[in-house]
Amino acid sequence: MSQAFTYIVECADGSLYTGWTTNLEQRLAVHNAGKGARYTRSRLPVKLVWWEEQPCKEQAQSREARIKLLNRQEKLILIGQ
Repeated sequence: MSQAFTYIVECADGSLYTGWTTNLEQRLAVHNAGKGARYTRSRLPVKLVWWEEQPCKEQAQSREARIKLLNRQEKLILIGQ
């Protein structure tokens, strides 16, 4: 099993994007280079506001899917804002 992360970034327009990765630092760099998710490309720069370590990519993906079902207010509570 390899380490993975579920994360939330805040985009320049204040919106929140949820994703997963095995390398947080690299994934943030990819997002901010405009080569990440289509959603974030037009909302740069992004900043990491929350992350959670997961034991494997499957669990990171599952957690991402559950978070994406939350509304904005629930996500703000999750990230402590």
